[in-house]
Amino acid sequence: MWSPWVLLPLIYSVFTTAGLWLVYHVAPTDIWYFDPPYIGDAAYTQPGSCIFGGVMNVSAFMGFTIAVLRYRQLKHRMDKPWLNISSLVVFSFACVGMLIMGNVPFSVNFRIARIGSYMTFGLTLLFCWMQTYITLKVNLMNEGRKVGFIRFLLSASITVCMIIYFYLMFQNFDRSGARCEWVLVMLLLVFLGMFAIEFRHDHFYIEYRESCENPSKMSEMLSDVSKSNCVTFVNP
Repeated sequence: MWSPWVLLPLIYSVFTTAGLWLVYHVAPTDIWYFDPPYIGDAAYTQPGSCIFGGVMNVSAFMGFTIAVLRYRQLKHRMDKPWLNISSLVVFSFACVGMLIMGNVPFSVNFRIARIGSYMTFGLTLLFCWMQTYITLKVNLMNEGRKVGFIRFLLSASITVCMIIYFYLMFQNFDRSGARCEWVLVMLLLVFLGMFAIEFRHDHFYIEYRESCENPSKMSEMLSDVSKSNCVTFVNP
């Protein structure tokens, strides 16, 4: 039976996609010079900026949760633990970029909001390539080659799209750059939604204990991952 956690990446992708397109549809069109606009332009005024902020905050939390579960899933299956940890750290900072974008509107401080978008796009792209390599390396349930190949194609497409996007943006080809940005974001969401493939294999549990015995040695304390008042993920 599939794990219910399979729904998390799917809900994340669908929710974020729907939220961004909702921002596009509620934004006033009289301030646009082209259609569709940059996502930041669509969220420039009310009510789009409020919706965009809410979507980014929820997406950052859900994305971080996905990254933590992915880390736990691979923790005992990789011979290079630093790569797994680095992947978690990279996407955690990408989620920080989402929070910056959601809480610092472009209309308030364009420079800081732009830094948030660079963090989100750049670090998520790095995360995509790291997860592509990890997928091929771990070969979970003998599905690594098939899933890894799809992730490789998506990562390559995202990379090409990002290069084109920044080129068009800096060359002031805004109409084409905005379209490229929307395609880029949709590809990133498809990539993140694919974690449902791996999550269907594992059941993650949250364990809480009211009390415990005090360990006599520090080594015992470190080895017991489910002590009092601790929340721990277990994927048997």
